[in-house]
Amino acid sequence: MGEVVQLVVFVMAFISCNALLDLSGVHQVKGTWMGSTTLPCTYMPSEGFTQQTLIWSMERDYSTSTIFRRDDSGDHVLLSRFRDRVSIPKHSPGNASLLIENLEIPDSGHYTCQVIWRSKNNSLITKEVTTMVKVVKVPVTKPIIRAGELGLAVPAGARTSLTCVASGSPPISYRWFRSGPGGKALLLSSQAELAWDSLRPSDTGKYYCEAENRVRAGAVQQSDAVELTVRESPVTQQPSPETDRHSRPPLTPRGDAPQQVPTGAPRAPPPPHLYALAAALGGAALGALLAALLRWRRNKAEPLYEVVFHSTADVTRLETDVEVPVKCLHKETNSKTETSNDTFAMKDNGHDSICIRKNPEYENLVNAMESEYEIEKIY
Repeated sequence: MGEVVQLVVFVMAFISCNALLDLSGVHQVKGTWMGSTTLPCTYMPSEGFTQQTLIWSMERDYSTSTIFRRDDSGDHVLLSRFRDRVSIPKHSPGNASLLIENLEIPDSGHYTCQVIWRSKNNSLITKEVTTMVKVVKVPVTKPIIRAGELGLAVPAGARTSLTCVASGSPPISYRWFRSGPGGKALLLSSQAELAWDSLRPSDTGKYYCEAENRVRAGAVQQSDAVELTVRESPVTQQPSPETDRHSRPPLTPRGDAPQQVPTGAPRAPPPPHLYALAAALGGAALGALLAALLRWRRNKAEPLYEVVFHSTADVTRLETDVEVPVKCLHKETNSKTETSNDTFAMKDNGHDSICIRKNPEYENLVNAMESEYEIEKIY
């Protein structure tokens, strides 16, 4: 009886674990050529069971190839043509979904997700789910136009944009047009977004876009036209200089910073002490000028004298036959004769001798020379 009970408990636990570790997926996924798609493969993690191995494989033309493998050593892409195009979320327990990017037509086939768990008693449980993938080329759809945050009625000077949105197999090319008079269209841009940095009233008009991909050559889809209205901004009257001067608040200097005077405002009159300083300087200059003028006039009124020489004494050399004892000092000078009140020069063997002596004739000669000069007054 006890063995039966243990068997029943084991079976119930096994069924419960299978229910918790069951994989969830879809049977078929349609992918867009040159687009991306996700093949779902999820389960509910259960305590006591650890994911041991995750394998994604592909079956095409009766041949099965392993695309991706995750184990204790890490993630491995085993099929070269899927390298850099497939990935599985990390750090997300219970999520083993496969993302395929840049879908190609040969990517169509059956994809199998296989997960192997290890229990605490080292038993292995394997589950798998298969999804069929069909890659198709989707023609571009009719595009729609999305306006910016300001809508289609925008004030002048504002920034706005219009965006052309279409779906289909990439790459999708876009063109923007503006409707002109007589049904003519002006090509504006070859980008998905048409933007203005600063709108002008002349930008008002009808705009539409076209979308095209490579699925069907020449199959161009055109959007409905939208009308953009640019409102003129109200004219703001500029204040006059007189009003601006009275309405402008006074500037208050902060700390030692120099006070700045607004451009266009009249300058404040200079302080009174500058006037006093200028007057004092002007008075001092005028007084100096008057004093100089008076001094000049006084010098002009005083008589001037001129020394006139009436006769010339031809005295070139003092001759004497009397030998007078002379005490001479020899000195290196030139050959010219120098005469003063009590000295005269003599040349002796290339040297000048300065001699000092007492000679009565020298005094008589000086007195005779003074009588030959007189002072005349000049009027």
